[in-house]
Amino acid sequence: MASSREIRLKKGLGKWKAIAVVLVLLAIAGGAEPLQAPAQQAAPPATPGAPTAGGNPVNPAETPHATKPIISRVELVNVPLTALNKRGLPIIDLNPQDFHIFEDGVEQKITHFEREASTPLRVGLILDTSNSARRQLSYEKEAGSEFVFQVLRNGGTKNQVFLQTFDATSSITQDFTNDPDVLNDKIQALKSGGGKAFYDAIYFACREKMRKSGSPQDVRRILVILSDGLDVQSQHTLDQVISIARITETMVYTVDTASYGFTNTGDKLLEDLATETGGYPTFPARESPGTDLETGYLSHGQIGDTSQNKGLGAETGKFSAERLINLADALQTIGRNLDEQYTIGYKPIRDNLDGTYRTIKVVCLRRGVTLRWKPGYFATAE
Repeated sequence: MASSREIRLKKGLGKWKAIAVVLVLLAIAGGAEPLQAPAQQAAPPATPGAPTAGGNPVNPAETPHATKPIISRVELVNVPLTALNKRGLPIIDLNPQDFHIFEDGVEQKITHFEREASTPLRVGLILDTSNSARRQLSYEKEAGSEFVFQVLRNGGTKNQVFLQTFDATSSITQDFTNDPDVLNDKIQALKSGGGKAFYDAIYFACREKMRKSGSPQDVRRILVILSDGLDVQSQHTLDQVISIARITETMVYTVDTASYGFTNTGDKLLEDLATETGGYPTFPARESPGTDLETGYLSHGQIGDTSQNKGLGAETGKFSAERLINLADALQTIGRNLDEQYTIGYKPIRDNLDGTYRTIKVVCLRRGVTLRWKPGYFATAE
């Protein structure tokens, strides 16, 4: 027979069970979830990289809503580089041991090296279509067409080219494409006329096209410009153009189209623009083709002071065959050198993104080698 204490316990349990049933019914009726027994206190969220209760570190990638770390350092600097012999022909058998590379005077360790760089090209071909280029435009068009077919290899490449013209304003005639036929059609349809804003055209190309063409680690940014280098009405200066070319890590190659036999004040500007950005200038007019008229033209001073090109009418296009050949040859040489560039890569010792401009210098240990390379970069995140 149960004791009086056991009877009181049973009555107490029955009472609490009844209360629990009533609370559950009230909760259901009110739309709330049934009351549950209090759970164990939740542990605070784990800090990425910190050990858990089991002793294993937390993987940030496996943590819900984990924030990816912000990269605030320079991961890799790629330096496109051309090596030429004394005859101006590309040298293609150099090795990493043949080079030393410096950033702001401090030698860096080469961690990446490519012979015949496989990094795709992003090329802007800029043709002068101002009124002063009217006589030269047909030559520019023929040379430009040959150039795009060479760089794009009939479309069988990852390289891309855009076409830009300029007079008083700049115009993107054809956006980036790897179809040389499309570019050729646009080139052949060009007409000349208008003023001349040479610096503005380059500034526009760097800001609007090259900066958006892909990371400098993934593509080589190149501008090839056919012009006499003269400027009449630009809003930008040469220094500003060089600065934005460096900011966008664009190497500029210039081809002088000035009339034969005359001093051109734009020559120095073309030379400064190219050499300060890692490209190089080409002056087809300085090549002497010979003394006979059938070769195409007479160079300045070839047949005496009384019979200069001006008197013979060379600037009118009378002696045009050699001019056309020289322009086409100049662009062909640029295309070949771009095909046979080296790429040197290094992780800079000073790798913080502090916004400063870092100068680059490359030295070749082999004698008789002329180098051209990207002169520097800004340590900023694009």
